[in-house]
Amino acid sequence: MNEIKKEDIKQEVFDLYDDYAHNRLDRRDFMQKLSTYAVGGITVASLMSFLMPDYQGAIQIKADDPRLKSDYINYQSTKGGGTIKALVSMPVDAKKKLGGIVVVHENRGLNPHIADVARRAALAGFISIAPDALTPLGGYPGTDDEGRALQSKRDRNEMLEDFIAGYDYLKNHKDCNGKVGVVGFCFGGWIANMMAVRIPDLSASVPFYGGQPTGDDVSKIKAPLLLHYGELDKGVNAGWPAYEAALKQNNKEYTAYVYPNANHGFHNDTTPRYDKAAAELAWKRTIDFFSAKLT
Repeated sequence: MNEIKKEDIKQEVFDLYDDYAHNRLDRRDFMQKLSTYAVGGITVASLMSFLMPDYQGAIQIKADDPRLKSDYINYQSTKGGGTIKALVSMPVDAKKKLGGIVVVHENRGLNPHIADVARRAALAGFISIAPDALTPLGGYPGTDDEGRALQSKRDRNEMLEDFIAGYDYLKNHKDCNGKVGVVGFCFGGWIANMMAVRIPDLSASVPFYGGQPTGDDVSKIKAPLLLHYGELDKGVNAGWPAYEAALKQNNKEYTAYVYPNANHGFHNDTTPRYDKAAAELAWKRTIDFFSAKLT
């Protein structure tokens, strides 16, 4: 069997995976369409394996990293799903109260990658909280396929309430300075946008390739925004021109970047859609933004 390299994969394959990851294709249809690209010794099984996340080899900050204090807690979301489990992380050597960051997962629950991102945020000098919106259904089930299936059973506006409640928990945490921002990815990007709409005292919002607010919602935004998009992400990007026009019309503070030749999910280093240069630059910009707004 030939070794699969990212540069040998057609963009259509990544587009198919995007449809699959967002429940626009079921597994059977995904594999059937994927078979078209299983040529030259490359099998459907090897393509599937190549496209699926690697949570063993790609975690940057381990759960037991001695530089951090990381614990799972539970908080109440009275307007959402009830009791929500979340990972709270902060540097062990913190000498003062820290700015807070809510880290919002994709459409599959709090998987190992998002927990890793939350620890990265903490290691950068913040206190982070990463809620699991699948808690009412038993929590992240261990695989992304099962996670997507579970999350599709929840109402996204109820999940938004869960993350708003997570914001409230973090803002009032004894180790938080009261300034709290949010960063979210994919579904979490939409949540980050909507938290900016819903929370007047949100200090900063960083949506990565997230769905945009519409209509009068944009006028309600108070928080400064830092928005990241991948150039090849046609679905999400279709909503950006109207969003930008509304931000300008309402004199909102925002900075947006479109990363050349980057796919949806380019920040996720557990999948081949990962773009190292774009991801590292976007993350540096994110941490710099939070350092300016939360300290």
